Amino acid sequence: MVVGELATRTELAIIGSGPGGYVGALRAADAGLDVTLIDPAPLGGTCLNVGCIPSKALIEVADLRHRAATSENLGLSGRLDVDMSVLQEHLQSVTSGLRQGVAGLLASAGVTVIAGRANFARHDRLSIEIGDAVQHLEFDDVIVATGSRPLALEAFPLGPVKGGGTIVNSTGALALAQVPDSMAVIGGGYIGIELGTAFAKLGSAVTVIETEATLLSSVPQRLRRVVEGRLERLGVQVRTGTTATGPGPHAVMTSTGERVDAQVTLVAVGRRPNSDTCSLDVTSAQIDPQGFVTVDDAHRAAPHVYAIGDLTRGPALAHRASADAERAVEALLGHATVPSGVIPEVIFSDPEIISVGVTPREAKAQKWQVHRFPHGASARALTMSAGDGLTLLVTDPAGTVQGVHAVGAHVSELAGEACLAVEMAAHIDDLAFTIHPHPTMSETFAEAASLARGLPLHVRK
Repeated sequence: MVVGELATRTELAIIGSGPGGYVGALRAADAGLDVTLIDPAPLGGTCLNVGCIPSKALIEVADLRHRAATSENLGLSGRLDVDMSVLQEHLQSVTSGLRQGVAGLLASAGVTVIAGRANFARHDRLSIEIGDAVQHLEFDDVIVATGSRPLALEAFPLGPVKGGGTIVNSTGALALAQVPDSMAVIGGGYIGIELGTAFAKLGSAVTVIETEATLLSSVPQRLRRVVEGRLERLGVQVRTGTTATGPGPHAVMTSTGERVDAQVTLVAVGRRPNSDTCSLDVTSAQIDPQGFVTVDDAHRAAPHVYAIGDLTRGPALAHRASADAERAVEALLGHATVPSGVIPEVIFSDPEIISVGVTPREAKAQKWQVHRFPHGASARALTMSAGDGLTLLVTDPAGTVQGVHAVGAHVSELAGEACLAVEMAAHIDDLAFTIHPHPTMSETFAEAASLARGLPLHVRK
């Protein structure tokens, strides 16, 4: 390995090019800083390349196939085969196009991009491995945005299983060359449910194995029940309160003694921060036993060192990483930072789930009201044969919107309005009197607000 003697310098170094890193780079460059972005992996990080984007593209195709294949009652019939090679080309096309877009944005902003692996050599200096060479980079400030990785299970090492079958994580599941005849999903959190549902719709016999008493344990029960019902109708088998103990030939063995068929076993038990990938301990940053970096309100982990996104405690979401990046840039520029806002959580299950602000359980503890509008009374939901969803509106005694939660078709698109309502402390009158287009799912917000006012429209009290 060739080691360079001299160090170059930048005002801001950013380690990691995911939705936290590249957004921070663009914001800092727009503010006039000299910015260097370092990442050995393709631009866009996990989310763009092997996470959020390809998984949602897969989910969309799987849903299209399932709806078309199960719509005899709508006058549609026929057989739809899945060509995974063509589907993989589609996923690659989507991610490649977005990656090129990120590269173009960074280039036009004047950001220097280095395809290398960065490690702290000291508190103000990075060593960057680029192939067989090493270069050094000194900085005034640094943002660490290295994200997270799938948690592994010692009993389920990734790769082929003796006797047949294979074990994958979420990244491997998105790269499968064939739709497996059977799939065992270890983990009933959002990743397991999203991918398990998609493969069930593509034709796999799916079984979800979860050690907790319920799937999606952090989701309000009223929302979770709708998803559980849909999984049952899809033929997805669910084993809660059950531990996967080890792999067998084309199978997973469980704590109940059951043998679950599994041509593919998907390990989806959570993610761990990548706080151990860049020698962050060389600085005075503090890392807890779970790998999370301790930061202040400005995401400062040490003098001139900032950590954002999945590295810090909170929802491991791309949009949170982007918001963290903007706050960190404002802080290192010496500007007053805006307090963290409410973070919308979205699960691309079937049907989709959104959760914003105060939860129904928290509302009950404070004796606040939770108003329920069933999607069976939504004209738009019924046009999509999706009347089993519902929208929950949490209000305080003054009628201020404190939380919005929903399960239903395409409700992910409503998370922005929900977030805005909570952020602006909207009154139920604001939602009820805002004209929502008909027929759309957004009307469910206005309907829930009318219900909260005691003047329901399309449902009775």
